[in-house]
Amino acid sequence: MTLLRRRTLLTAIALLPLASFAQKPASLLRIGYQKSSTLLTILKVRGQLEQDLAPLGVKVSWREFSSGLPLLEALNVGGVDLSADVADTVPVFAQAAGAQLTYFAQESPSPSAQAIVVRADSPIASVAELKGKKIAVTKAAGSHYLLIAALEKAGLRFKDIEPAYLSPADGRAAFERGSVAAWVTWDPYLAGVQRQSTVRILADGRSVADYQRYYLASTAYAQARPDVLAVVFEALRKTGKWVKQSPKEAAELLAPAWGLDAKTVELANGRRSYEVRLVVKDALAEQQRIADAFHNEGLLPRKLDATAVPLWNGKATR
Repeated sequence: MTLLRRRTLLTAIALLPLASFAQKPASLLRIGYQKSSTLLTILKVRGQLEQDLAPLGVKVSWREFSSGLPLLEALNVGGVDLSADVADTVPVFAQAAGAQLTYFAQESPSPSAQAIVVRADSPIASVAELKGKKIAVTKAAGSHYLLIAALEKAGLRFKDIEPAYLSPADGRAAFERGSVAAWVTWDPYLAGVQRQSTVRILADGRSVADYQRYYLASTAYAQARPDVLAVVFEALRKTGKWVKQSPKEAAELLAPAWGLDAKTVELANGRRSYEVRLVVKDALAEQQRIADAFHNEGLLPRKLDATAVPLWNGKATR
């Protein structure tokens, strides 16, 4: 889908009334997730949310997405009620399109969980040497912002490189066959290529991109079922603590769900904080930097106030 068509679609669906929520039974929670959605994947495998929400008479359905932007599009049009964690860039693009979303929770920063990688035999030794090179990156992903921020730190603009906008799977394929000079990706894809190929990390997010992942709800659902969100929040918080306290057990549980070996999963999990917390307005400074960076590069259609988004406070939106 072209950027123009995507903007047109998002603008159109943003006009759908919140009343459309009433067309779906309030006894069903529809969750959208992606491969990097660690905590909700664990909850899904265990059937934990089904157990926790049973006293409220709420059932759970699950839908997997290839990346964060399609997931938030589905959230905005009423296809799902709750989004598993998405990269910090994704809500910014959704906000720019007028999506009716509420920040539900966030994970504290995990800057080393995404990186720019080159092949081990590549002559490229610094980010500055990426000038003029073709680089694989997933559009609107956290890694997209990492690339912009790393280039800026090296004295370059995004226009100084040639982006190849690819999904993680296609990005890795292009990287391994040598059709791009570098690949910008995140865990568990980063851990996978580190363990299965001979690569070198050129730069990660430390000192340039915090990489905070956000959980979001449709504003309609957040207003209608704060009791359900409270149960989900507590389950996420406890699961995040368990992953950090029991890394091997968590990796063994996730490995078959992700189609990866346990050691690769453990490497990926070691770089994520998994500290789940409420979103407060003062903590959205990085979101504003992301919005400004994409706008400055002509990748967002308008300037944004990244703090002008409803926040769930544990009981209601505010």
